[in-house]
Amino acid sequence: MSVVHMRIDNRLIHGQVTVTWVGSVGANHIIVCNDKVSKDPIQKLMLPQAARGVKTSVLSIQDTLAHCLSPKGLTEKILVIAKLPSDALALMEGGLNPVEVNVGNQAPTPGTNFKMVMKSVAVTPEEAVLYRKVQELYGKTLTCRMVPSESAGDFIESLKNKGL
Repeated sequence: MSVVHMRIDNRLIHGQVTVTWVGSVGANHIIVCNDKVSKDPIQKLMLPQAARGVKTSVLSIQDTLAHCLSPKGLTEKILVIAKLPSDALALMEGGLNPVEVNVGNQAPTPGTNFKMVMKSVAVTPEEAVLYRKVQELYGKTLTCRMVPSESAGDFIESLKNKGL
């Protein structure tokens, strides 16, 4: 089965992920994917604890690809949490083919030229280019919703509506 859902969310693992998304997509393994986070011993210790008993790995982009595309990974139902749109793009360029791609939360980075696209998603012009590349590789609608019960909006349309 492999990657049943990829969520782009810079908050990584939190209540919405463990309580609603894991059950909604039927995941039995959460992979947090970001090169910097994968080298942080504190986050590697704390993130699995936040997952409330769901098998959790904190991996680099290359290690995420290696696991998800391995024979073992192909037997799991994996929820990948990409911290940044650049992480998601690197995974897609590396051959990851998730069932669904969803933009969850992206807090604004102080000092950048961001626009609030949704109430919890800030996007810079540079990031808008990355999201479009993700959409292009994915070949389906890039959704944006905080929880599975919300209607799945078209994220690229939201970018266009904000002039990005």
